[in-house]
Amino acid sequence: MDQSAPPPARRTYKIVVAVLAVAAVAAAVLGPGRTALRMVAMPLHRPGDPYVWFNTFNGIALLTLLALPLALLAAWVLARRRRAAGAASAWRVSLAEVGIVYGTVPWVWMIMLPGDEDRAVVNLVPLRDLATMDAGQVIGNLLVFAALGFFTPLRFAAPASLPRVLALGAACSALLEVAQYVLRLDRVSSVDDVLVNAAGAGLAALVSRPWWRTADGSPRPAPERESEAKAAR
Repeated sequence: MDQSAPPPARRTYKIVVAVLAVAAVAAAVLGPGRTALRMVAMPLHRPGDPYVWFNTFNGIALLTLLALPLALLAAWVLARRRRAAGAASAWRVSLAEVGIVYGTVPWVWMIMLPGDEDRAVVNLVPLRDLATMDAGQVIGNLLVFAALGFFTPLRFAAPASLPRVLALGAACSALLEVAQYVLRLDRVSSVDDVLVNAAGAGLAALVSRPWWRTADGSPRPAPERESEAKAAR
């Protein structure tokens, strides 16, 4: 039996669905979850106001929730097409592709909204802003590129290592911080945001590591190479 072969796609799919279900139940039951749900429901009180839907954190969060069925449908369609074509790891690859987009775009959207500073502010001193962040800000910064860190090693073999995921998260975060300053969005462009965003990507990569590492600890081959290897056998 080949111990380095990836887990069955069906098992991976069931694990992902179970995690999503547990997270949804916890969010609905716990006190902070109920508060978050009330905040997300705010745009429903002003359904005819486009600003609330597209230019506030509440509106973007609600649109993200409403888009979840479409994201799952997209993953299902991609997986069916790949399985029909005989591709390996169809579900893993499809969920990873959709997860990267679905889990990252809303956060980037929020980050690029205009802020409440009087001008564009830059901080290049590490840990200065981190000391003033509350728990919500720290958690939010950790989640910005969490989906990118979690799913990218599942889809691509090249970045399937913790240092590379950290570098990817830091590079993407630095690009956004520069864009905030160049576009004069009246936000703080801080090196601490880059550090925390990268840490969030790295922590998420550690969570998904059982699915993107082989039994001997080396990265799994790219899905295309898996297909070629199976065809050769």
